[in-house]
Amino acid sequence: MPLSADDPLLKILACPLDKGPLLYLEPEEALYNPRLRRRYPVVDGIPQLLPSSGEQVTEEEHTRLLGHADEPEAPSS
Repeated sequence: MPLSADDPLLKILACPLDKGPLLYLEPEEALYNPRLRRRYPVVDGIPQLLPSSGEQVTEEEHTRLLGHADEPEAPSS
C-alpha cells in the first residue's frame, strides 16, 4: 500500500540523523528533512530511513522541494 500525505505513520517517522520530523513529498515519493537537506526514498510504500539511504540535495533542489511541502522549514541552527 503506498504512503499518502494523511498517513498516520508520517506523524511518528523521524530522520535517522537528527531525529526530527520529515516532510512527505508526494510527487517524488520521498521523505525530506529540510534542516539537514536530506531526502529519503519511499520504495513500494516503505520509507527507506537508513542514514545511508538518504541523499544530500543542492540549494536549488532544496528550494524546489520546499515549494512542494505543506509545512514551513524549521529555523536552521
